[in-house]
Amino acid sequence: MSVHAVAVLGAGIMGRGIAYAAALGGFRTVLQDSSAEALDKAMQEISALLEKGVATGKVENPAAVEAHKRLHTARSLEDAAHGADLVIEAVPERMDLKVEIFAALDRVAPPQAILASNTSSLSITEMAAATRRPASVLGMHFFNPVHRMKLLELVRALETSEQTLAAARAVGEQMGKDVVVVRESPGFVTSRINAMIGNEAFYMLQEGVASARDIDKALKLGLNHPMGPFELVDLVGLDTRLSILRFLHRTLGEKFRPCPLMEQYVAAGRLGRKVGRGVYEYDVETRTSRGSVP
Repeated sequence: MSVHAVAVLGAGIMGRGIAYAAALGGFRTVLQDSSAEALDKAMQEISALLEKGVATGKVENPAAVEAHKRLHTARSLEDAAHGADLVIEAVPERMDLKVEIFAALDRVAPPQAILASNTSSLSITEMAAATRRPASVLGMHFFNPVHRMKLLELVRALETSEQTLAAARAVGEQMGKDVVVVRESPGFVTSRINAMIGNEAFYMLQEGVASARDIDKALKLGLNHPMGPFELVDLVGLDTRLSILRFLHRTLGEKFRPCPLMEQYVAAGRLGRKVGRGVYEYDVETRTSRGSVP
């Protein structure tokens, strides 16, 4: 199956990043969100990314112009999914919400359309069970920030067909991504390992082993990680990381029990860059780090 039109559900950080990659990759792209404000903000940020890409020489000007032309918005699920060959949901990590969306997509998307979830840990098989096309359902786990991160994790659910995987791989490669295929399991590959590293970093911070800055510095310089665990969790969102850890704790056992300090940060509203404070505090305008939490 060839994919020409992509619908992306959710205009948050991941949704807008996926829409950017899809439009720049040559696909007719519809970004959907029920909030007009969220769509306006997403379109502004995508435009800014394209302009920056042109300014830095990473994107050719004609390619940026064409990407703008290919990108559209929609407020309703029906308008977004109509005519789509591939629908990628990028809504919050709640299984009840995702199951509801997949059941609705099964009704409104074209019968031949592939349905994908950008989930970083939840069961694709459970989402597929809400549809009458489980062979056409898979996970397409992009990484934040989507315009920089090269990896795309394709997740094979119980009944995902080889045809579906091949079509999704072709889409990912056309977006400029390096693709890996994993069998569905809690946390897949990257989220499972990242959750454990990040959780252990919080335990070390809680125990006073070292400061957040020094733990980040140690992993970057000693293990060659591009970002420290606290820098990464602030980017991903502490609430998102905590949700993943709770799921992994339920499914894989005690080694994934969330650190109490992380629970405290989330309860205090310290959710990361998106709210201006997480492990570190950020300038609201520039989102540059101003220091870590004591």
